Amino acid sequence: MTTQQPLAVGLLGAGRMGSFHAETLAHRLPDVRLAAIADPTPGAARSLGDRLGCATAYTDIGELLADPHIDAVVIATPARTHADLVEAAAKAGKAVYCEKPMAVTLAEADRAIAAAADAGVPLQVGFNRRYDAGFRAAQEKIADGAIGTPQLLRSLTRDPALADPARIPPWTIFLETLIHDFDVLRYLNPGAEPVEVFAMADALIRPDFKDRGLLDTAVVTIRFDNGALATAEASFQSVYGYDVRAEVLGSAGMLTMGDVRRTHLTAYGPDGVAAECVTYDQHLFHDAYAAELADFTDSVAPVAPPPPPARTHALPWPSPSPPSSPSPPAVPSASTSSKTCEHGSSAAARTPAPCDKYGVTARSVQHATPPLLECGGGVGDYVARRPARSRPLAARPRPRPPETTASSRCCAWSAAAPGPRRVR
Repeated sequence: MTTQQPLAVGLLGAGRMGSFHAETLAHRLPDVRLAAIADPTPGAARSLGDRLGCATAYTDIGELLADPHIDAVVIATPARTHADLVEAAAKAGKAVYCEKPMAVTLAEADRAIAAAADAGVPLQVGFNRRYDAGFRAAQEKIADGAIGTPQLLRSLTRDPALADPARIPPWTIFLETLIHDFDVLRYLNPGAEPVEVFAMADALIRPDFKDRGLLDTAVVTIRFDNGALATAEASFQSVYGYDVRAEVLGSAGMLTMGDVRRTHLTAYGPDGVAAECVTYDQHLFHDAYAAELADFTDSVAPVAPPPPPARTHALPWPSPSPPSSPSPPAVPSASTSSKTCEHGSSAAARTPAPCDKYGVTARSVQHATPPLLECGGGVGDYVARRPARSRPLAARPRPRPPETTASSRCCAWSAAAPGPRRVR
């Protein structure tokens, strides 16, 4: 009886979001192994790897892509590097999960999709709200006709604080924030296509940076071919917390999704009614971020390990800073459900990413949410119960993705699919 090898995943980018994805790959997913980390910032990959037990670290992303032991990559680098890295990873034969946006122009998106299709590898874009339990349940009800025909839709994203506007590239509010809301509106209006779009934006939070190209507040209206009207709005600063909500009014009812409250606790006192609010995306979508990577890794078949080298001496260490022991980290058992992630002060330190609206780095993140496998219900419960694979992933059937249309290239998803589109 052969033993199924864990899926070896390499991480590109060891910043704020990359660090969270690294924790998921290392500790939250059975049958998955965080095999290598690459980040051009000196020491960033090594520091994160030391914290998570990943011995292989690179400052050259090309070296990771050339590693024959890597089955798939997770791209969590700055947005404007995504398309080139998707193309390079696909050409290297790696399955690709890419944080949104996959591209910032249609030409880049077409090139990235074509590279994945030509290489025959999966390509998934990180639209995490499709994996949130509330958004997912709403889409299923709409698809089943529970509220009739969608007529009015709304999706909003409000970040808690605008830290340093000088570090935000132009058009970020559309390319990196509202892209979530565009995806949600399509997701919650299954089968409909946008036919008319009108956008307004301004620098209302920091008007002193308007002449430098900053847009920190935006509203977009969309008309769909089924007659539905939709609104997407975004703000880089809502003083009460991180606010992500959506609403769909149909001919037979209404659905709302999202809650800014940290818990369902409401306090009543002499000063009125109060509730604590969520202030960080990794707290609000903790389980959804893990679920999208679980879905991605489940779709990837690991490559066969290469034969051992015909020599007995140690191979050269691929990292620019070799650790004291070149032996690879132990691979956790796929059947173990007690794996935990160390949070708090041990978070990796690194130079801040070029664009960081929250004003936090991997060093300053304080994980208030417990490890995924300790969360009650939801995806945490699902991941803990997920059994080991009974057959090689290569034997699992893969549905063919729908055809890519001009209106969906930048997002690379299908409104009818439960999760982001994978291009094979």
